[in-house]
Amino acid sequence: MKLGIPRERREGERRVAATPDTVKQLAGMGLEVLVEAGAGDGAGHADPGYQKAGATVVPQLDLAALDILAHVRPLDPHTAASLKRGAVTVGLASPSSELPAVQALAGNGVTSFALELVPRISRAQSMDALTSQALVAGYRCVLEAAIRLPRFFPLYMTAAGTVPPARVLVLGAGVAGLQAIGTAKRLGARVFANDIRPASADEVASMGGTFIRLDLETAEAAGGYARQLSSDAGTRQRQLLAPHVAQSDVLITTAAVPGRPAPLLVTREMVQGMRPGSVVVDLAAESGGNVEGSVPGQDIPVPTADGAGHISLVGLKDPASAMASDASRLYAKNVANLLALLVRDGALTLDFGDEVVAGACLTHGGEVRHQPTAELLAARAHAPTAGAAAAAGQEGAL
Repeated sequence: MKLGIPRERREGERRVAATPDTVKQLAGMGLEVLVEAGAGDGAGHADPGYQKAGATVVPQLDLAALDILAHVRPLDPHTAASLKRGAVTVGLASPSSELPAVQALAGNGVTSFALELVPRISRAQSMDALTSQALVAGYRCVLEAAIRLPRFFPLYMTAAGTVPPARVLVLGAGVAGLQAIGTAKRLGARVFANDIRPASADEVASMGGTFIRLDLETAEAAGGYARQLSSDAGTRQRQLLAPHVAQSDVLITTAAVPGRPAPLLVTREMVQGMRPGSVVVDLAAESGGNVEGSVPGQDIPVPTADGAGHISLVGLKDPASAMASDASRLYAKNVANLLALLVRDGALTLDFGDEVVAGACLTHGGEVRHQPTAELLAARAHAPTAGAAAAAGQEGAL
């Protein structure tokens, strides 16, 4: 069976879905591994390394000839439609925001596995790409903040005077948030954090941060993920967070709800209440943003409420890709470990009785198996009809 590893086409993406180390693992499963020329260059893996590991480097992948395609970024509809019926894909799919690609995968009879959908259970930890990539992103976002902040992070006591430590506030204490807390603490900052899951308090403390408790409803979903707060609770949360935001030199937001747009945690007014020179880093900018007005890949100056200066609002884009070597090392292992469940002796054996296989499956047999995505597609299909009916009604009224 032929497994293809493409060169990622999305601008700024430097990761790769296989490394020479995982090629050896994949070849050991009986797979013929085809790597597109230059696929690993951005992550520090040159073509000869793949060849030495047992892969065949090709100028361009023939998608129609592949049995399996392993990728990093979500596939575009054209690529999905170019795969042969019955082919299998493994990679990040962003199903809630890439509906045309999901539709193309289902329409072409492709069986796709989305790494975002891997169940959060002990047995699947080695396949959990959200966790591995969040680890990288959480580390990177603190470095981005430290570069932009016109101050030191640590306390310094010198003959010329004392420099107080920076105050860092992290919102969201998942994997990325905890990594951000630990990294900021190691750089010497005073670190505070908040999460709507009360169980996070002990984890924050273990990383050296101080947990901020708010008088709010708890919001923990299955698998330890956060769930969306109600509208009233969200407003109350922002009101309670406002004074803590205003006291911070650096604000880092990492909150995400799987399968949904990122929750709004910080309004523009809250940002404007910070001191001049402060830095806000929105790690969720690509999924809608935790901070009002953040734009992926852009630094936006926000004037303070008193007009005395500006706050830098940083919408991070491709944070894991910015550290492509280690991000690829972890991601490629996630891919290989999931493929180990799908392949036996060089042949696909899709056991949908396995909760990991069933949970990670996005499309199969011409259908969208992930129910929330199927519902989004159904709503999208009915939207034009509803719009046309409304327009017809208005025309009749005229």
